[in-house]
Amino acid sequence: MKAEADIDKHLLIEPTAATALAGGYAGDPFALLGPHDTPRGTVVRAYLPNALEVEVVDRNSGAVLAQLQPLQTPGLFAGLLAHAQPYRLRVRWPAGVQETEDPYSYPPLLGELDLHLFAEGKHYELGRVFGAQRLAIDGVHGTRFAVWAPNARRVSVVGNFNGWDGRRHAMRLRHTAGVWELFIPRLAAGETYKYEILGPHGVLPLKADPVALATEAPPRTASVVADETPFVWTDAAWLAGRAARQSPSAPMSIYEVHAASWMRDGGDDGRIYDWRELGQKLIPYVREMGFTHVELLPIMEHPFGGSWGYQPLSQFAPSGRFGTPADFAAFVDACHDAEIGVILDWVPAHFPTDAHGLVQFDGTPLYEHADPREGFHQDWNTLIYNLGRREVHGWMLASALHWLEHFHIDGLRVDAVASMLYRDYSRKAGEWVPNKYGGRENLESIDFLRHLNETVAARVPGAITIAEESTAWPGVSKPVREGGLGFNYKWNMGWMHDTLHYIERDPVYRRFDHDLMTFGLVYAYSENFVLPISHDEVVHGKGSLIGKMPGDRWQKFANLRAYLSFMWTHPGKKLLFMGCEFGQQREWSHDRQLDWFLLDDPLNRGAQLLLRDLNRLYARTPALHAHDCDAAGFRWIVGDDRANSVFAYLRLSEGSAPALVVCNMTPLARENYRVGVPQAGAWREAFNSDAADYGGSNVGNFGALVAQPVPSHGLPASLELRLPPLATLILLFQTEPH
Repeated sequence: MKAEADIDKHLLIEPTAATALAGGYAGDPFALLGPHDTPRGTVVRAYLPNALEVEVVDRNSGAVLAQLQPLQTPGLFAGLLAHAQPYRLRVRWPAGVQETEDPYSYPPLLGELDLHLFAEGKHYELGRVFGAQRLAIDGVHGTRFAVWAPNARRVSVVGNFNGWDGRRHAMRLRHTAGVWELFIPRLAAGETYKYEILGPHGVLPLKADPVALATEAPPRTASVVADETPFVWTDAAWLAGRAARQSPSAPMSIYEVHAASWMRDGGDDGRIYDWRELGQKLIPYVREMGFTHVELLPIMEHPFGGSWGYQPLSQFAPSGRFGTPADFAAFVDACHDAEIGVILDWVPAHFPTDAHGLVQFDGTPLYEHADPREGFHQDWNTLIYNLGRREVHGWMLASALHWLEHFHIDGLRVDAVASMLYRDYSRKAGEWVPNKYGGRENLESIDFLRHLNETVAARVPGAITIAEESTAWPGVSKPVREGGLGFNYKWNMGWMHDTLHYIERDPVYRRFDHDLMTFGLVYAYSENFVLPISHDEVVHGKGSLIGKMPGDRWQKFANLRAYLSFMWTHPGKKLLFMGCEFGQQREWSHDRQLDWFLLDDPLNRGAQLLLRDLNRLYARTPALHAHDCDAAGFRWIVGDDRANSVFAYLRLSEGSAPALVVCNMTPLARENYRVGVPQAGAWREAFNSDAADYGGSNVGNFGALVAQPVPSHGLPASLELRLPPLATLILLFQTEPH
């Protein structure tokens, strides 16, 4: 290094600034590095620790313009150009020579409108602006990084490309929004990176990018520069028609799937399939089974597999466990090609405390509340998003839109809505902070949910939102303009708990719980409901769905068949967790695949065939779905026969034949059971859960019956039925002779 007296004074920087660069606490590197005009010409400075030699070369010809001199501190170089012009740096490292444009030669890149919208919480396309964005500037390809960290003293991009040295690529602060940005020339897709942040109290653990578009597969935690190549979609026809497919009058039968454990390559201990491999197996299965949708447990990147995705850290990135973002897009496109909708579970309520994540992101509570009475979930040991902060509100909203717009997702099932609505959720007196009116309602989260649903409806026509909400909060699925939260559908948790409690009872005692099966109709039309038998019912010691059924093995499967048939004929859209359709016997584990070998057993295979036939009948019979969310579609015939544990009801749809459903929830077959019907004439037994093909005893009514003009149950005609044991019948009125 030359003595300071021998160096042109125009090249030098203040000693304190040089020390700050070397120490990694220079907050404004652009004030020191890159090109700067002086009376003598253009000074170019570069801070490249461990570099042996640095030259400035003409960007076009490669001719050497200046040899940079070492300055006050090791790694700091400077030289003088006659005038400003495009240049590159030719750097000789111990391992070889690198030639690249200077990151500090570029002006501010984020537009003022982008910054303004972000600060206002109204930037709906953060996934295309923040994070790592591949782009070209003046013909130079590279990656622009942008991250929100308003209380940081310095933020740097680090990765293999700079030896994870936070002094190399320190970013520029855009003060108006607290956003840091930097363009790194020639940095290609596939590079891993994190942010090194100097907070108010020191350097933080390296942070993953909150707007990363791709990530490493766990247990690695770095973000990845995503490939910018646009995916070529082929689903325009699907998108144009999906609003009708997801309307309250449409058949919706949802197969809930945990992608890592539905099926694996090699069995329980086998390799997790990537999206393309999974699609080749899952999509034909879902189509054959007659489901209209798949709902994926959260596939946003999450560090702990045992959270099943419900503790995500990357709200814009599909998990690296299953391949690239393009692989996921291909999966969605293939689902649409097979006429299957895709719903994602999405978690805007809380996030885990992993050091590389959002916790104290810039050294302060940024994404979370500072007060643990507002910001810490005691049940889940997670942190609660501060949705009252505009930037967090907007960031989360942009995440939802990213999945719906960028990945063509058909719907979001919003997790843990109840925990968002109430400030005292799962808290004792003194453990929560009232709202500004002294109440328990979380006004900020309510505002967010309403804004979310209004924005989705306006920007993504045909897409839906579904609330997992377990309380009696009114108007969850009513429009915001009518005072509701604006969701399209709500999970009917009360129906699930009541009916499961009933079906778990020994049939001898079911007469005492008869109302559990009828109570759901008291409020069935207060919301647009989805009836869920979800993963929550087959974990944490609850056993499997088949394991809940009483009796010997034959009775267990008969109960399962009768219950699923009751569910599929009850008002409301349907959701069933994977494995329940064929009687998975072991409690579900995220660490192994479903027990597909069970399909070698006739009872398991029969349950699967029953669910397939139920789906097909439900979809092609308007009476079973057209008024799922409308009281005009249901009429009780027998709702009070608790002595025999029999239920009978009509499903109705104008312009189509009615469907009669009769459930016998005891193991006794019942002869000559009279049921009133609205019309005399032929009624066909279209479905019998006791059919031999399903593993039943084949008791039934031989296909068709004729209703006689004998009044019963307040109706002008009636049928005398043979009710099979532990079974559900569906009879359809024949409008034409067969």
